[in-house]
Amino acid sequence: MPDFRTIAYLQRGTLRQRAAYEALRALDVMATLAAYNPRLTGAIPLDVDIPGSDLDIICQVGAEQMDALAELLRQKYGHLPGFRLARKQRYDHAVVVCDFTCCEFPIQVYGSPTPVDAQRAWVHLLAEAHLLAQAKPEEKEAVRALKLAGVKTEPAFAQIFGLTGDPYEALYELGMRRRERPA
Repeated sequence: MPDFRTIAYLQRGTLRQRAAYEALRALDVMATLAAYNPRLTGAIPLDVDIPGSDLDIICQVGAEQMDALAELLRQKYGHLPGFRLARKQRYDHAVVVCDFTCCEFPIQVYGSPTPVDAQRAWVHLLAEAHLLAQAKPEEKEAVRALKLAGVKTEPAFAQIFGLTGDPYEALYELGMRRRERPA
């Protein structure tokens, strides 16, 4: 399994992963957001993406840093197509959500006060990577087929890998259990 804490593994990945790497490098987004511990999550790192899949970058940002992050994103990426910046409430705290497009990739930066290692997108990524590491090739393709049919990533994984209950909670619990046990 690659080290998802950096984007270096994308250089050796699929054509789409290599293109994502180049887009992120062109934006210098990981260096720009370095103070916020950025991590790439979502379908592209797992190679279960479909056309239109975005690059999701999560960050940790304290409540007192929200304005600084928002201004940084506005200064660096405000000129890009589709730029939108919003503050929202998620899981009982304020977050910054920024969307824009570069090199034909929709990109979303999500800043939360939750440490990135505990953010749902990160925990889901690790749980999904674990499932894929044990999967047959046809199971990975079945996840992609469901996504092509309009099913979101987490429900697709839950369906293919037999996870019961709320798929988002089931993957979070699986990911948290994986974190607590040594490799």
